[in-house]
Amino acid sequence: MNEKELQHVFIIGSKGIPGLYGGYETFVDKLTEYHQNNTNIKYHVACKGSEKKECEYHNARCFYIKVPNIGPAQAIYYDIVAFDSCCTYIKRKKIQHAIVYVLACRIGPFAAYLKKRLHKLGGVLYVNPDGHEWMRKKWSAVVRRYWKISEQLMTKYADLLICDSKNIEKYIHDEYKKYSPRTTFIPYGAETVPSILGDQDTKYLEWMKDKGLSAKEYYLMVGRFVPENNFEIIIKEFMKSGTKKSLAIITNVNDKFLTELEKKLHFKSDRRIKFTGTVYDSQLLKKIRENAYGYFHGHEVGGTNPSLLEALGATELNLLLDVSFNREVGRDVALYWNKDSGNLSELINKADLMESSERSMSGDRAKKRIESAYSWEYVCGRYEELWMK
Repeated sequence: MNEKELQHVFIIGSKGIPGLYGGYETFVDKLTEYHQNNTNIKYHVACKGSEKKECEYHNARCFYIKVPNIGPAQAIYYDIVAFDSCCTYIKRKKIQHAIVYVLACRIGPFAAYLKKRLHKLGGVLYVNPDGHEWMRKKWSAVVRRYWKISEQLMTKYADLLICDSKNIEKYIHDEYKKYSPRTTFIPYGAETVPSILGDQDTKYLEWMKDKGLSAKEYYLMVGRFVPENNFEIIIKEFMKSGTKKSLAIITNVNDKFLTELEKKLHFKSDRRIKFTGTVYDSQLLKKIRENAYGYFHGHEVGGTNPSLLEALGATELNLLLDVSFNREVGRDVALYWNKDSGNLSELINKADLMESSERSMSGDRAKKRIESAYSWEYVCGRYEELWMK
């Protein structure tokens, strides 16, 4: 394929690659990794940085955007400047039929102008609508209103919306029917390959010892420390249960929210509850998942959640909040709980009594679910088909 036929794909909205941890960052990392030897596609990835520069990673061109410290507006500024940089590059290099893929709906009020500018250059605007950012409790009423309007306008002006959840795709069509949005479903991905760290690896054993944990003697939670991930209900119900196992919570602790939880639950008096901080080493995190007795997933806002897929690919027993997004992914390979008082604590007591063979079978079925519908090979293959259309 010559330069004129080469499909250029510009990705905006992740913090960048390599070495950054997060859902979008992992997605972009895997997409470029699986396509690094594909001579038909050239990726250009926007990255947040302290200075303007460029580098190559997985054969992708990574271009850095310097973002000033302007609070919550940082993300909006970052996306707009990155979009401008893409258009400037497309024009300068005379790139034909470029795709600009925007992750999340942060720049809706500017979408009409940006789309018009891109169309003049012969490009198209693709958007990943992510989840319901406007529903997140961490935002003020004014900010939530902005996110909702932004989502509406991104939906209106996108040439194509790539939804990583069928429930999100349905929501887009139901909520914004008047725009007749063009959508497609391509899920997020995960792996089932075991961690490169063995059970006796020093790094893993030292982490476990430091946190006071033993293999198969702890339940695990991994996720952002925000109210809509239902930390309060999970901790409260865990304390109510009769389990002798620990609850290891891997998260970025928010002191204000932590203080609120302590006032309500007094969890510090329960030695089973262990906030362990963050783990950015992906192989260590995978090993911690593998040796957990069970995994709690309380996320209820958004589409396909990366930490849920990673848990299904690594942990034998998965206990998920019963909402449509989680049911879509977990189907019959997980256990489900609701917010009713005593519901989760009773499930924990039952889970504690499960035979190891039953847990092992549950883990095997969960891995097969990931391999059949959420493998990175499948996901990246679907994206290649879409780009090459």
